[in-house]
Amino acid sequence: MNCVFTHIGLVGTGAMGRGIAQMAAQAGASIALFDAQPDAAQKALEAIASTWDKLQEKGKISSETAAHYKAQLSCVTQIADLKNCNLVIEAIVEKLDVKQGLFKQLEGIVSSSCVLATNTSSLSVTAIAAALSNPQRFAGYHFFNPVPLMKVVEVIPGLKTDAQTSQKLVDLTTQMGHTPVVATDTPGFIVNHAGRGYGTEALRIVGEGVSDFATIDAILKDQVGFKLGPFELMDLTGLDVSHPVMESVYRQYYDEPRYRPSVITAQRLAGGVLGRKTKAGFYDYSEPNQALAGKESAQSAINSVVDSGIDIPPVWVSPNAARRMQLLELLHKLGAKIETSQTPSLHALTIVAPLGWDVTTTAVFERYDPARTVGIDLLIDDAATKRRVIMSNPATRADMLQAAAALFARDGKPISTIRDSAGFVTQRVISAIVNIASDMCQQQICTPKDLDTAVQLGLGYPTGPLAMGNAVGGASVLEVLVNMQTVYGDPRYRASPWLRRRGALGLSLLHTEA
Repeated sequence: MNCVFTHIGLVGTGAMGRGIAQMAAQAGASIALFDAQPDAAQKALEAIASTWDKLQEKGKISSETAAHYKAQLSCVTQIADLKNCNLVIEAIVEKLDVKQGLFKQLEGIVSSSCVLATNTSSLSVTAIAAALSNPQRFAGYHFFNPVPLMKVVEVIPGLKTDAQTSQKLVDLTTQMGHTPVVATDTPGFIVNHAGRGYGTEALRIVGEGVSDFATIDAILKDQVGFKLGPFELMDLTGLDVSHPVMESVYRQYYDEPRYRPSVITAQRLAGGVLGRKTKAGFYDYSEPNQALAGKESAQSAINSVVDSGIDIPPVWVSPNAARRMQLLELLHKLGAKIETSQTPSLHALTIVAPLGWDVTTTAVFERYDPARTVGIDLLIDDAATKRRVIMSNPATRADMLQAAAALFARDGKPISTIRDSAGFVTQRVISAIVNIASDMCQQQICTPKDLDTAVQLGLGYPTGPLAMGNAVGGASVLEVLVNMQTVYGDPRYRASPWLRRRGALGLSLLHTEA
């Protein structure tokens, strides 16, 4: 198979440039490496060659293949030496004026048919192209690090990009063995835009004193299936990377409340508490605590209670509880004495399972004794989760909370207890993720399919955001958001029209109109 581009120039030979060069060479193109820093291109060539040597040693490629790949690579010492390329990809510093200057220079060197592409992750493709005489042949081409392992690439046409330019980059991506997704030129493109809900909502939960970092991480991993909790992820990425992205997307969308950053990360960034790279973040990565870093080192993250003679009162379940029949079946299996009267007795433990409400609002509205009322999150089927989450309200008696924890831990499933919050933890975070993704579709930033593909491959989510919403039900996500907005009065939680209409009609969130 012939590569869609035969001669590719790579400007900038850091980690991203090296990865792109490796994959492009493997796709069959000849690669010319250029870097303004002396010897940087040669070091990159040697590093890429070393990667192929290691693949050969492991039996992943033959010696002939490794030699062929190496023959595809060369270094150039002057940018003018890229004149014969039919594609030049830039992977340099994220500064608009620097990128504009580079491409303006390239435009005077390469042929008129040469495609120019930027690997920017945060700048406007249209803004970079504004300095060009021929912006039709210019596009965004955003890879993720490490390039050989991160199998998704965002192709971003600017306002004046020719359709053929984008299609050639889509074809090249496929030839590299990666998955192309196409996005309009908007802040954050697909992946960095869709990823706003996970960390920012978790930070908001901490900021309200609902729970701590370790507990929230444990809940989202065990209830939803995320590989890393939001605070583990921010520690891995580093707040010097993640917080500026939060700020950038928020400001570029003119302070859209859905993307509002947190003072928590701003303060930690200012104090140099960045995560793994500084050995101190939301977790302690210094010796001898390294083994505990990023794990449930805090007892509050586990919060399991063993029923060791705790007096468990009779249980009464709200008729408005989410998944009420499943909840009753679960309580029966756990050996609870269930009251069936229309109202709870004076001694009963009252269990509520609200969607989007807090326990306080639920108890007041349904006229239960708040001192004996405890909530459980059942947005997701209990059988599909590895952890249960129960929630008190400010008036809940300690003995009632302890009894509820002991009861729900009887079968050995871990329990986490949190303070009162509209939407618990999982409801809030899933709803934020799904709502942002829905609004991206409403804005036609990308197709629903490309959005789910990009996020699952680019962020490692257990499913795409829209599929996640479908799994719990679009109507349920909509109910959570509407109720949360009522409790908080914050436009952050207003439902996207995409979600509102599909939830009301019972349609898949991946459904597109005829």
